[in-house]
Amino acid sequence: MAPHAYTRLTRFALWALAAIVVTGVAVRLTGSGLGCEDWPTCSEDRFVADLEYHALVEFVNRLFTGVVAIAVIAAVLGSVRRRPRRTDLILLSLGLVAGVLAQVGLGALLVLSELDPRFTMGHFLLSMVLLWNAAVLDIRARNDADAAGAEGRPDGSTPGEGPPDATTRLMQWAVLVVGGALLVTGTLVTGAGPHAGDSRAERLPLLVREVARVHSIVALALLGMVVWTWWRLRAASSGGHVRMGRIAVLLVVQGAVGYTQYFTGVPVLLVGIHVALASITWIEIVKAAHDPAAGSARSRQPEPIDGVPMAGARP
Repeated sequence: MAPHAYTRLTRFALWALAAIVVTGVAVRLTGSGLGCEDWPTCSEDRFVADLEYHALVEFVNRLFTGVVAIAVIAAVLGSVRRRPRRTDLILLSLGLVAGVLAQVGLGALLVLSELDPRFTMGHFLLSMVLLWNAAVLDIRARNDADAAGAEGRPDGSTPGEGPPDATTRLMQWAVLVVGGALLVTGTLVTGAGPHAGDSRAERLPLLVREVARVHSIVALALLGMVVWTWWRLRAASSGGHVRMGRIAVLLVVQGAVGYTQYFTGVPVLLVGIHVALASITWIEIVKAAHDPAAGSARSRQPEPIDGVPMAGARP
């Protein structure tokens, strides 16, 4: 399999994993978290859901797991058949398999615990870890074309742009860390908020306004870090400033949606949009930190296996 053909599989896996985050939050926002009260069957004696709204919503989300499984399996098989074969891509694709299996197990615990908010938080955060894995796999799979200079890099930079200085590079990683903290504080707001997935589900013993305040402070700090990093990248004509600019715009939109949903009684549509934007923003943050354009020249040349040199790599 040619490198460019494999990138189609990595992109499919990435967006399938992002899509299931949205379908999962739809289950919670429609109060369908216990629409199927058993696992792996929908009920004690039926694998397929009854023709009932909540059961069907939950069952469709479970069925979409099959799409994710196909995407992940294709990424693994593609990494093995890809030429030149690369160890890092094989390991990252296998990481997706491990993550999906862990999600299945955690999903079962979530149902059996009647939507314990701690399992709900863990389910979402594990999804973000999977998106991290898939985003890194996707951007590394594009190294060959970037190194050869056949096209622009995924972050919008050009092959002639050099890597950033050490301070800016550190800031890119700091953005990733604070972005992760923003996700964690967001799950605390969700765990204490009104959309539990079912009226029987417990809530975290926290005041929503307090955890929401912490969440917004982290978001503002992250936005400031992103703007500063974008400015340094742009001033130094380093690769990555286009993507960092996109992250800044996404954070501003996220903030507008977040404040609007808070002051309008947390309507389900805005919550769904907020989660979808959070997933997209997280993917961009991960790619900004792991972007091959942001590292050294040596880091842009992953070691191949089977004795086959990388396209564009120096002998």
